[in-house]
Amino acid sequence: MLNFQKTRGILFYLSVFIFFIGLPFILSFALGYKFNQHSLKFVKTGLIFVKTQPAGAKIYLNGKLTSEKSPASMQELLPGTYKVTLELAQYYPWNGQVEVEAGRVSRVDKVIFFPVRPNLQQLNQEKFSSFRIDPEKKTIYYLDQEKKALYRSNLEANNFEDLVSLPDKFSQINGWEVSADQKKVFIFNYHQISVIFFDPRLDDEYASSIVFLDYPQEKVVNVFWHSDSYHLVVLTNKHVQVIESRLNAAPVNLVELNKEGSAAFYDTKKDALYFSDSQRDLEGNFYNNLYKLELSTNLYSLEKLISQPFGQVKPLEKKELRE
Repeated sequence: MLNFQKTRGILFYLSVFIFFIGLPFILSFALGYKFNQHSLKFVKTGLIFVKTQPAGAKIYLNGKLTSEKSPASMQELLPGTYKVTLELAQYYPWNGQVEVEAGRVSRVDKVIFFPVRPNLQQLNQEKFSSFRIDPEKKTIYYLDQEKKALYRSNLEANNFEDLVSLPDKFSQINGWEVSADQKKVFIFNYHQISVIFFDPRLDDEYASSIVFLDYPQEKVVNVFWHSDSYHLVVLTNKHVQVIESRLNAAPVNLVELNKEGSAAFYDTKKDALYFSDSQRDLEGNFYNNLYKLELSTNLYSLEKLISQPFGQVKPLEKKELRE
């Protein structure tokens, strides 16, 4: 009996001893701490949250495979840098380094897996030099500069259609664009713009299916369609102009440029031209400015300018543009 009581006493005190020894570990674990064997201290842990598209990827931490698959949270991680590898069959793996901080979540949630064998499809049927995509009209246009032809298809690469033949005298095409109404296309080189109609019978105002606009004294840098699919916004080495897409049309100089080869962008939804030009300061140094020329606020005024004889219109000053 005495031996039994003595044994119970020993076990009781041993349990109390083990409890108090293990209590710090139990509390630290519950509060998000972990014992660091290198520093011999309790350190607050962090976690790594992993999310992939598609899901189900294997997760490796510092080269060791974990039991989790994405999406998953890797918890109770000591602060430091971890090498993360994500693998999914038939996709390229993802590799990276993740910094884990105490008490914080490190996120790896923008991983997109790309297939080893991508869904690649050839869309063109003939050779082409350049192309344009109209996502709203779900149309692809292909320009074959060698054969001087323009054709199109839908975005699914069927319903191919030969649209027009381009003028033979255009030995070089610097740029081109289809109009918003999908009835015509312009092409241009340094000294000439040509507008070609897909079907001139649809528009009785035009006597010819091809319009040529010559620029013998200026160099055409870029051309844009106005949203009305009739006027052209032309950037030359000397001016910003508007011109009608008809025979014998005369350009109107809206802005006189100081710099050749100005960069430009045309916002077709707002009919606004953004362009750069240089300006001289009081010390004689040149610097670039960015300007915005709005052409949509009053189209009547634009048509009124076009109707005046060329040379009688006062160009807009860049000072007025800034105001």
